[in-house]
Amino acid sequence: MASMTFAQKVLSRASGKESFPGDIVSAKIDLAMSHENAALVLRSFKDIGAKGVWDPERIVLLFDHRVPANTTKAAEGHQAVRRFVREEGLPNFYDIREGICHQVLPEKGHVLPGMLIVGTDSHTTTYGALGAFSTGIGATEMAAVWATGELWMRVPQTFRFHLNGKLCGPVVSKDVILHIIGKMGADGCDYRCAEFVGPTVDAMSVSGRMTMCNMSMEMGAKAGVTFPDERTRDYLKGRTSSPWEPVLSDPEAEVEKEFDMDLSDLSPQVAYPHSVDNVRPVEEMAGVPVDQAVIGSCTNGRAEDLLAAEKVLHGRSVADSVRLIVVPASREVYLWAADSGILASLVRSGAVVTNPGCGPCLGAHQGLLAPGERCISTTNRNFRGRMGSPESEIYLASPATVAASALKGAIADPREVWE
Repeated sequence: MASMTFAQKVLSRASGKESFPGDIVSAKIDLAMSHENAALVLRSFKDIGAKGVWDPERIVLLFDHRVPANTTKAAEGHQAVRRFVREEGLPNFYDIREGICHQVLPEKGHVLPGMLIVGTDSHTTTYGALGAFSTGIGATEMAAVWATGELWMRVPQTFRFHLNGKLCGPVVSKDVILHIIGKMGADGCDYRCAEFVGPTVDAMSVSGRMTMCNMSMEMGAKAGVTFPDERTRDYLKGRTSSPWEPVLSDPEAEVEKEFDMDLSDLSPQVAYPHSVDNVRPVEEMAGVPVDQAVIGSCTNGRAEDLLAAEKVLHGRSVADSVRLIVVPASREVYLWAADSGILASLVRSGAVVTNPGCGPCLGAHQGLLAPGERCISTTNRNFRGRMGSPESEIYLASPATVAASALKGAIADPREVWE
């Protein structure tokens, strides 16, 4: 058998035949995830006349985008999905209390290395941090997956990113992926599997790798992946009893492109409105006034993110002109932050803490922007109108940069307050 990339191996196994980049395969899905848009999937599922789901154990449903329900329509969607869960006897359902899908699925042990995972959310690429091939699909595609457990997929080419250099001070994985997206462009990795390898990635926590894979799709990637190691094993210990083996690219496997990046001198990065690839070092942006700061989301609402923000804010007060909103990514993270005193410290500094969920990231609720307002956020998109008024502006940055900016009332370099 020829040498194969990670993407080839996963899709060959899932389709039952040796596959090559460009091949269209019918792949058997290992796990299918939907959040509130399960209500849309359900409509298509009924339209195609499906009699029942292919495997209740392999479907995970939860609510995270609009929790608690923020409109009557959202409440009706929740109601329809809850009814479906009862009727189908789906065991893996997480109602409003648990948190964001891309945090909850790894926490609950649903994600294992080598799995083929699809989700009706574009940032399903997050699960690549545990060595899975995971990608976002549409509601009608998911209806077919619910019914058959299979989906037509094209085997992607691979881009490999060799990342070298020790990250200094408050510079973290969010700065790395923003830097890469800035270099590649919003479609620079279109329908590729992005492999992140090298010493910089090896030194990252699983949480940091989740940020990398989460935002790989902001440069068009079909999937993003970091390969399993001892950190992965430690993360999965106690979360799953299922056996797993890492799936790695063969060293001799042909990839479409390789990129070498030295990140030793990387500054904190900021994505300027209204595009995720419009990235500049923070020193070029410092001083731009902001009205709101958001720390959270599936990209940066984890324990280490809240820790970094608290380190910047500890004993200090948010500027009177800024609304700082903190959104833990899950109940597990929320409880840890509460028990450890992190939440109390953030609140003393002036933060408003909301329940785990997606709220402000997609402009659903919990912090919309008025015309002319600016927000600096740890979320993953800064498109015009995403957080409210189309006349507002969104800047993307790391938790430390967002926290430093909340202190100053303007975009600020976290290195100035990092101790």
